[in-house]
Amino acid sequence: MIAGDDPSKYPQEAKESDELLRQRVMGGGDFSKNLAEKFGMPIYNSLAGMQLSREQYKKVPYSFAKKHVVLPIKEENGAIYVAVADPLNLEPLEELRLMLDSEIKAVYSPKDAIMNAINECYNQELGAASQLIANMADRSEDDRGDGAVEVYDLLDDRLAQAPIIKLLNLIITEAIQQGASDIHFEPFEDRMRVRYRIDGVLQNRHSPATEYQIQLITRIKVMSRLDIAEHRLPQDGRIKLRMGRREIDFRVSTVPVAGGERIVLRILDKGNVSLGLDKIGMLPNILQELRSLIAQPEGIVLATGPTGSGKTTTLYSAICELYSDETNIMTIEDPVEYNLKGIAQIGVQPKIKLDFSAGLRHILRQDPDIIMIGEIRDVETADIAIQAALTGHLVLSTLHTNDAPSAITRLVDMGIEPYLLSSSLVGIFAQRLVRCICLGCKATYVPLDKELQSIGLIRDNLIDGKLFHGEGCGLCYDTGYKGRHGIYELMAVNNAIKKQIVKSPDAVELRRIALEGGMISLIQHGAELVRQGVTTVAEVLRASKGVEE
Repeated sequence: MIAGDDPSKYPQEAKESDELLRQRVMGGGDFSKNLAEKFGMPIYNSLAGMQLSREQYKKVPYSFAKKHVVLPIKEENGAIYVAVADPLNLEPLEELRLMLDSEIKAVYSPKDAIMNAINECYNQELGAASQLIANMADRSEDDRGDGAVEVYDLLDDRLAQAPIIKLLNLIITEAIQQGASDIHFEPFEDRMRVRYRIDGVLQNRHSPATEYQIQLITRIKVMSRLDIAEHRLPQDGRIKLRMGRREIDFRVSTVPVAGGERIVLRILDKGNVSLGLDKIGMLPNILQELRSLIAQPEGIVLATGPTGSGKTTTLYSAICELYSDETNIMTIEDPVEYNLKGIAQIGVQPKIKLDFSAGLRHILRQDPDIIMIGEIRDVETADIAIQAALTGHLVLSTLHTNDAPSAITRLVDMGIEPYLLSSSLVGIFAQRLVRCICLGCKATYVPLDKELQSIGLIRDNLIDGKLFHGEGCGLCYDTGYKGRHGIYELMAVNNAIKKQIVKSPDAVELRRIALEGGMISLIQHGAELVRQGVTTVAEVLRASKGVEE
């Protein structure tokens, strides 16, 4: 249809144009995609694996790609194909033609797909932080930043930032890319050491010169709104940063040490957390039993294990599974690590005397059905939790003990009467996280008899009489491990356990009764993962150290 013509001459074209206009005005349908189809543009619903060289992306600023939602994705027959989310936005394509000095052809892709691809393409290459540290050694003192600039997006405008700010951004970005849970900045007399905790194990990464130590620490303090003039007292703070479209929270802790101030950043990456009881690696029979325990209307279910063993993630998974419009779920945590939709979460605030016990008292006045307590630390909190369970509430909480039976002994040692525990406890599970063998360098080997005996394996039960281990490669940074898997033991508080609690809350005897009743221990679960080639004997023994079989 030509401009100025009578629309009645072209009824089909007019009808299609009216429909597209209606979609755009009303927001209904997929206007952009329908328009792209009308123009005959190729449609790419996913851009996974489609990237130009890094040199090409250096010609296109990240801020430009993000602002206009455009991304060059491939080069073919002398032309560069660019993914666009708005087929009518032609101006950025002309600018890209000048930037890349090439013919440009537009293809359509959904906005989310383009933004995800932009974040992936503009992430720094491996070793960028180390390279910057090496380059900074040659800079003059006048060129060094003072850490006074606020950071909003870790990927944005890197080249315009002061070296210290850029270095910290690179370290944080690299840690997130490598799946680290913590970043340690450790000062010494002659250097500063930067380590990442990956899959539960600290790994050395960088050693910036001593002269950058104060600037890095100051920069972190500014970002977390801590007192930069206070060097004698420990401080705690939080940082919220963006990495493209991902929002990532950091918990910051500083303590004064002999070489200066030591800082640890705990990475709370919501995009890296997969909640759901069926996603955390429990054996099918353990999972089924745990679901039956948390389905009970009242009682206490405890998760035990050391710090960093995934207890909170498991409890989050449980309450997400229990959530419905008919239930009132409330939590008291220190601090609230991840915001859960539809669930009331209270953060502990010691400065205003809002601790676990005080918060728990107020929660009980809010007509809750299910209560999650971040940790039972003292007898007062334990008492209130037991009273809540006895008055018709389901209570989920954590406790720091080596295994499930030891939790009962620990509560009795706190001062809780055994008869109250036998009446209120419905189940206790212990958990650990073991590192998985890297799939990039996984290989078989013939184990020694002593190695098999250490976790109760029999050679006849192995696959071809062999086990697996990782030889080390670039994918796992030569550790032989990548990713983690949970191992669990679940002790349901049945009649036999209840009688033993009242008689004598001895952890050894409780464990014996639980194993005779069919409880699968941590080491037994770990041994099954070893047999399947998921992890190694050494890793199971490391994770379950101190646990009796």
